[in-house]
Amino acid sequence: MHREIKEEGQGHIFENSFLEPLTKSPPYISAIIYTLAVITLLVIGWQMQVVNSFWVGGLIYFGAIFFWTFFEYFAHRYLFHIDEYFPNSKIASKLAYTFHGIHHEYPRDKDRIIMPPVPGLMIIALLYGFFLLLLGNYAYIFMPGFVTGYLLYTRIHYLTHTPPVPSFLKSQYRHHSLHHYKYPEKAFGISTTLWDRIFGTMPPADA
Repeated sequence: MHREIKEEGQGHIFENSFLEPLTKSPPYISAIIYTLAVITLLVIGWQMQVVNSFWVGGLIYFGAIFFWTFFEYFAHRYLFHIDEYFPNSKIASKLAYTFHGIHHEYPRDKDRIIMPPVPGLMIIALLYGFFLLLLGNYAYIFMPGFVTGYLLYTRIHYLTHTPPVPSFLKSQYRHHSLHHYKYPEKAFGISTTLWDRIFGTMPPADA
């Protein structure tokens, strides 16, 4: 369900006075906490001597940053807009609004551009467990790269929502603005348009 876009103000997810503050945070606080998580995991990986080669470690780390862009696209397209695939589901509608719909309704709300620390760290913990099962100790290099990809994404996302937009991000700004204001079913990539091009969700060239 598409709501009227409000260029000012801040929405509410929970009526509960304890839960609601956990859904928002100043961006710099979230960024600092996630950066500390990256450093902590890398230090643990270094102490465990997960890899013996700097180049192998770098390949895993930067490969994880690239993998983030793929994850970002699919999470944005299928999870954050899950209500588009289950239009009659109240649960899907609530999930979509909680994760992303409130951002569409209040696109200039800086406190929700980056995932707040409490839900963010819960998601990181779940993904850490998944990557640990899948990759073993390589997760101590892959997970920091993945979170670094998220931090780079959040920086781009933040700058595209807080004018004046830097000149080097004009193309990302246009792409993301088309998603918000004209084509919510297209332009899911924020870090890069690569996956939109591959999976056919680019907006019309003359849009």
